[in-house]
Amino acid sequence: MTPIELFLRADAALREVVDQLDPADFAASVPKEWSQLESPTLIGILGRHAYDEAWIPDVLGGRAAADGDPYADVDLLGDDPIASYDALNDKAPAAVRTGDVATTFRFTYGDYPADEGFTHLAPYRAFQAYQIAKRFGIPFHLSPELIAGMNELVVPHADQWREWGVFPPAIEPPADADDETRLLCTLGFWQR
Repeated sequence: MTPIELFLRADAALREVVDQLDPADFAASVPKEWSQLESPTLIGILGRHAYDEAWIPDVLGGRAAADGDPYADVDLLGDDPIASYDALNDKAPAAVRTGDVATTFRFTYGDYPADEGFTHLAPYRAFQAYQIAKRFGIPFHLSPELIAGMNELVVPHADQWREWGVFPPAIEPPADADDETRLLCTLGFWQR
């Protein structure tokens, strides 16, 4: 699997979960470790994902936050948060599929070659999809292809990224763990 395919699958997985959210849950608290927000809520997390989606075409074009943040003071979710997220999510994969991608992604934490950049973008989406679904009772599983791509492209970097604070400590998988559970345990995201 290529890093672009991994990103697109992870982005689609998050959208699958977002599209099943119940707006009645938007004010619900979520675990503090999901966000740098003081008191994170589901709508706050959705807002962070909308912000991230809005930035994708800019990142692909080589723009960095240091160049100015056009989304800093913008309400990206509006009156219909799920539809607004979906509209931003439509643009992000479309920008990826055009193939007009900068050779360097300029993240706030450093510059990376595009392939590595796509690999950085995928886990946040995939594991948030899993966490949100688990927390709010949404039927969801990571696809076999997404699991294989994460094992191929992300797991080899797990220890280094864990040192950076990207992943929590690994969890010992249950004896009867399936592929999804083993991946989630390896990267510290599995929940009973």
